[in-house]
Amino acid sequence: GDKGGRVVLFERSQDHDGQSAEYRFHAEFQSHEPEFDYLKSLEIEEKINQIRWLRPRNNAHFLLTTNDKTIKLWKVHTKAYRVDPAESQGGFVSKTLRVPHMRHVENRVDSRVKRVFPNAHAYHINSISINSDDETFLSADDLRINLWNHGINDQCFNIVDIKPTNMEQLSEVITAAQFHPKQCNVFMYSSPK
Repeated sequence: GDKGGRVVLFERSQDHDGQSAEYRFHAEFQSHEPEFDYLKSLEIEEKINQIRWLRPRNNAHFLLTTNDKTIKLWKVHTKAYRVDPAESQGGFVSKTLRVPHMRHVENRVDSRVKRVFPNAHAYHINSISINSDDETFLSADDLRINLWNHGINDQCFNIVDIKPTNMEQLSEVITAAQFHPKQCNVFMYSSPK
């Protein structure tokens, strides 16, 4: 991800001898656009703070991206595009039933946003972490950590809240949060203290 809100994917390709490998361009898409928070009169930049891979399913890649306020779940897959040769020549008119014969034209990488997880953080999101159960993920800002389900974008559970009742008593902030790589019921977070 970059400051312009774009995600660029590369894939590894090996030489015929199998010894050396290089990465070549695979796909690019615009993940986040600039937004404006009218309640706080604050512009939300499109820059991407973090990207996390989910397990692939059905020959498709899934990833989470986040800017300061919004998390998005993306599906990236290769799609075969086909055309009917008769239609590409200006159409086909006949009095009998015609079964079209489709011809493969090319493979294209298609990226689609599957879900948007908005408005759960009052402060800038600094980290996201995928759980090993492949169903949930964490998102953390300076004062709170939320637990989300991939399939539910309008509800999350606040599992850590270090915001003091009086902000003048603020003594620490959350700098990162991460699930354990194998145990789905364990996570950690860090603070500069």
